[in-house]
Amino acid sequence: MTKSLKSLWGRFLFQDRGILPTKRLALFFLCLSVLFLLGSFWNISWIFVIFLNVIFFLLSFIDLLYSPKKTELHFRRSIPKEMERGLTYQVEILINNASNYPLNFRFVDGIPQSFKRDQFPFKGKLSGQTSGIATYETVAPVRGKYNIEKLYFRYKSTFGLWEKQVTLELKDELKVIPDLTETKSYLEDAQKFLLHEGIKIRKHLSGAGEFTKVRSFVVGDDPRKINWRQTAKLQEVMTNEYEPEHGKYVTILIDCGRMMGAELRETNRLEKAVEASLTVAAAALQKGDYVSILVFSRDIKVYVPPAKGIAHLQTILQAVYDVQVDQAESNYAAVFTYLQSLQKKRSFIMLFSDIRTFLYEESALIYLKRIRQRHYFLMIGIEDELIKKKIRLQPIDIEHAMVKSIAQQQMLMTKREKVKWEKQGLQMLEAKEDKLATVAVSQYIDIMNRGLL
Repeated sequence: MTKSLKSLWGRFLFQDRGILPTKRLALFFLCLSVLFLLGSFWNISWIFVIFLNVIFFLLSFIDLLYSPKKTELHFRRSIPKEMERGLTYQVEILINNASNYPLNFRFVDGIPQSFKRDQFPFKGKLSGQTSGIATYETVAPVRGKYNIEKLYFRYKSTFGLWEKQVTLELKDELKVIPDLTETKSYLEDAQKFLLHEGIKIRKHLSGAGEFTKVRSFVVGDDPRKINWRQTAKLQEVMTNEYEPEHGKYVTILIDCGRMMGAELRETNRLEKAVEASLTVAAAALQKGDYVSILVFSRDIKVYVPPAKGIAHLQTILQAVYDVQVDQAESNYAAVFTYLQSLQKKRSFIMLFSDIRTFLYEESALIYLKRIRQRHYFLMIGIEDELIKKKIRLQPIDIEHAMVKSIAQQQMLMTKREKVKWEKQGLQMLEAKEDKLATVAVSQYIDIMNRGLL
């Protein structure tokens, strides 16, 4: 295809600038052709037919005089700088018509192809000497950093014979971050978030941990924590409240290896791991602990040093929002060696990875034994729903029986390997994909409540 043909084809695809005939103009030409066809029965000359066509075609250009000039239109896009993955957001296009002529318009915004685009071309009307806002909704399904550079705009006058098209340079930069719904839910009401899993936030062992406050005694409180001085002073039974010590170190490891790209019902394993890790980080930072993040695959991709305070959550978010799955196997030995050189203080290490892949990494066991001597290690993965589904199959024929037996064999092998690793003091558990964040936060709180650090 030549350059001129590509330009013409792009013009019809909202990708160029110029003028285009409308359906109304084509309909007028069709009606005129029918009249000429009927007139052919009265021996109308071809010169007269061609002359009328040319006159009609030239007269149609008068329509362009009743539409705004391109310099009389001004645009501005209003779009969030950050969008959470999978959530619906509104984008506003401000259109200012400085001419005296009304216009009928339609446009296609230059958002990435992966975004929801089913409202395009967006259609609307605007009077002369007025401004209007066109609002459409979009959803970003893939995390990352995106640049929006163009807006493709078409408009026509009231007669609607010709349509003008203009390609505008409207540059915006936006980030698609992980879905923070569960993180916000925890920050709003931690107890309610955990009760969904049937686990309550318990206080520390009696008389241990950090003293928090004095409150009224309620049924179920330990009588040994009664504050007799305040009880005598207020003439009401008062008790001391303790909570786990703050300032502990929490290290979150996120695996970005090949197996973390396995698709789930809604997304993949890495997406759920990133969202769950942010929820755990929010819980730890809210409790006053130090949190660090390490993202890896074959090598180290991201490392955020430990810090405390809820503001550190934004630092973590900006560091991990665009991590993607690598088409390579994870190098656990390298990451554990790197971790040993960084984290000298005792900490709680939580690894989000694929457990079945990890179980057969014999070389990682040597490094984990060293880490276990100083740190508390916990690995969390996502249950394989496919294997569970195959185990529930009814052996109605030989094929179903073989599939069921192989799935059961895989499950038993995984359990045996987990027992072997847990005997070395390395805790592992799997959760359903929609409960991963809840289970991870519950485990963190349980470990802190038990004072295992």
